[in-house]
Amino acid sequence: MAEWTIIKRDVRDQLGEGTLWSAQDDAVYWVDILAPALNRLDLASGAVTRWPMPEPLGWVVERTRGGFIGGFRSGFAEIDLDPLAIRPLHDPEPHLPGNRMNDGKADAFGHIWCGTMDMAEEQDSGALYRYSPDGQCTRMDEGYRVPNGPAFSACGHWLYHADTGRRMIYRFRRGDDGTISDRETHIRFAEADGYPDGMTVDAEGFLWVAHWGGGRISRFAPDGSLDRAMSLPARQVTNITFAGADLDRMFVTSAATGLAATDYDGALYEVTPGVRGLPSHRFPG
Repeated sequence: MAEWTIIKRDVRDQLGEGTLWSAQDDAVYWVDILAPALNRLDLASGAVTRWPMPEPLGWVVERTRGGFIGGFRSGFAEIDLDPLAIRPLHDPEPHLPGNRMNDGKADAFGHIWCGTMDMAEEQDSGALYRYSPDGQCTRMDEGYRVPNGPAFSACGHWLYHADTGRRMIYRFRRGDDGTISDRETHIRFAEADGYPDGMTVDAEGFLWVAHWGGGRISRFAPDGSLDRAMSLPARQVTNITFAGADLDRMFVTSAATGLAATDYDGALYEVTPGVRGLPSHRFPG
């Protein structure tokens, strides 16, 4: 297999994001925030299904009882497919109607970590939230222009989260009680690197990061040093997930928004990572 290949489909994403591997469905899910839509790639057949959404959708997390929790512009909601049904749960920012959810995923304890942002990308009004299995929503950090990630270290002691606009990836210490502390700048992108976007951690504890405006994905060692990079023809690379029964396949989203149309921007890619990933976590309930 080549280092990368485009998943053949008719629709290119305006803003592909929020990749999620579902072992139960043998499928990769991802969102097109601006369409807005939720996509599913069936790994067995290669078929892609696309569900239009009523408003911008930043991410989805599987539920243990079936269906998903989704991060909409208006907040958290339950999502069922076939037939499509959406039930609002909680709006963390009713006082900020210009904000939306951007990126999120569940940790090993079932907490959902997700960020909000100003849709116009003009104000530092974004925040990092933790949505707990009991339905409590807690603001954990604030002051973000464009939050991205999050990702969790293989050992469970660290949380990685980016402020894309500042070209920074932060690292937080994670407590056993679900708290975070000691935020520090872990990786700083240079202008030539573009901007850090979505990320994931592999089974060896290395952090993989998508480069918005940088046309590549990179793998960083636990100490933050660059291990290697893989170029892609998409200019705005957005998110990454490991997939497959052995978690040795990798899928990467991209965005076409703001660019002249090409066959590469907004496509979903499969790349060959050469390492295995970590399993996705579900939201209890």
